[in-house]
Amino acid sequence: MGILVDHVSKYFGDFKAVDHVSVEIETGSLVALLGPSGSGKSTLLRLIAGLEQPDSGRIFLTGRDATFESVQKRGIGFVFQHYALFKHLTVRQNISFGLEIQKQPKARIKNRVEELLELVQLSGFGNRYPAQLSGGQRQRVALARALALEPQVLLLDEPFGALDAKVRKDLRSWLRKLHDTVHVTTVFVTHDQEEAMEVSDEIVVMNHGRVEQVGSPAELYDNPASPFVMSFIGPVNVLRSTAPIFRQIGYPSNGNGSDVFLRPHDVIVELQPNLDSVPATVFRVIHLGWEIQAEVTLEDGQTFTIHLSREQFDCLKLEPHQQVYVKPKEAKSFAA
Repeated sequence: MGILVDHVSKYFGDFKAVDHVSVEIETGSLVALLGPSGSGKSTLLRLIAGLEQPDSGRIFLTGRDATFESVQKRGIGFVFQHYALFKHLTVRQNISFGLEIQKQPKARIKNRVEELLELVQLSGFGNRYPAQLSGGQRQRVALARALALEPQVLLLDEPFGALDAKVRKDLRSWLRKLHDTVHVTTVFVTHDQEEAMEVSDEIVVMNHGRVEQVGSPAELYDNPASPFVMSFIGPVNVLRSTAPIFRQIGYPSNGNGSDVFLRPHDVIVELQPNLDSVPATVFRVIHLGWEIQAEVTLEDGQTFTIHLSREQFDCLKLEPHQQVYVKPKEAKSFAA
């Protein structure tokens, strides 16, 4: 067992930031805490770190009760969104800082720092100062510093939130490779669904201080447990159950709610009518390079989005105001 959060709650005044949360994180896994702002994910991370104390419940780290242990005794490495590097110290000195505080032998410190510089792909940057590095390089230094003390658990709070999209994408791939090398139990907070799905073994979806669902990226996408999870994990259209597109196939039978959830890629588009398709009008076509998005309007005025591959679009050659015929491959509803 890596981390066990057992019925933990945390209040800030009258506001319940974490509401009876229970989560188990396997040793050596990489888990994302995913949710919108205010969902409690950062508070839960700080509770695991010991930066906050729970009002109720227990927290176990590697099998021991760490609920009231100090931060120093928990064996945790923590990486913040804004690096928190010492500006007046070189990269090498930043990484070695914790080891020097522990008064470890100089030879041990030197070897450990060089090993980490190579691990985070910054060999040759050891004598530079943070101001001489890019944002992505500074975040890698922060990770190296957190790993220097060989923590049992690594916690990352929105680690790539301050970086531009291209650098975030590169660092996500790098973090996954790094984790596969060091196998430290890692928990990271993010509000970016794509980031969570690309990097993590398992995702904990949070909303209003509670856990909505826990599962692998594929499980959450294919079998969401609630409307919130389906809406938050991947793009989705929400249509009324009376929409013409559902008329021929019948209302989805797995619930009795008034809304039906339809993934943009689960729509078949044809140029000619058939028995189970309904007419729609193309409102807008958006070219994203790797895929095409088409916004279409049904006869009852409801508008939704369809995702098409380049090959599909080249066959259909959709244009605004064009009439097409659509039908769902799959849709999902939830009990009210």
